[in-house]
Amino acid sequence: MSGRGEAFGASGERSQERPVEGMRPEPSGVDLARVALRAAKEQARARGAAAQQKNQARRGGGLRSGARADGRDPLPLGAAINRLITERGWETPAAVGGVMGRWPQIVGEDLANHCVPLRYDEDPDARVLTVQCDSTAWATQLRLLAPQLVARLNADLGHGTVRLIKVLGPGGPQRRFGPLRAPGSTGPGDTYG
Repeated sequence: MSGRGEAFGASGERSQERPVEGMRPEPSGVDLARVALRAAKEQARARGAAAQQKNQARRGGGLRSGARADGRDPLPLGAAINRLITERGWETPAAVGGVMGRWPQIVGEDLANHCVPLRYDEDPDARVLTVQCDSTAWATQLRLLAPQLVARLNADLGHGTVRLIKVLGPGGPQRRFGPLRAPGSTGPGDTYG
C-alpha cells in the first residue's frame, strides 16, 4: 500500500479513481486505533476529575491551607476597611468624613470653634457641605470665606468633590408660649438669624 491515496479494486488491482482534492480518505487501522485511544484518555481524565471533586467535597472543600496567601487569610483591620470602602464605592463619603474629623486643621481653630460641619450631600448634581455656625457674625464670615474653603477642600479631596458650602445660622432659642410673651413674638431676632 502506498501513501499516495491510490484506491484498489476488489481484485487487488489499482483503480483509476483518485480522491477529490480537499477530502481526506476514511481513517483505517492505525488511525482508528489512535482516535479510539484519544477518546478513551479524555473519558478517563473526565472521570478522574469528577471523582477528585467528589472526594474534595466530601472532605470539606477543595481549598487547603498552604504557605501562600489566599482569599481566606485574615487581613489587618485597616486593609479590611479599605477593601470594604473600595468594593462598596464609598471613597468620596469616607474622604469627606475624614475632612469633618480634621475640620480644625483645614479651616483654622478660630473658625472651627464657631462653625461645625453637619452633613455632606454626595448627589453628583449637588455635592453640598452643610455647616452650622453659632452666631450670625460667624455665619457671615464663613459665607465670605466659602469660595476659598471650597478650593481648599477640593485640593484635599479631589477636583469637584465639594461644589457649594451651605451655611446655616444659629438655631435660636426654643419658642416658649406663656403669659409673659406677646402673641406672634419670635424672640430676639437680631442675634439669631
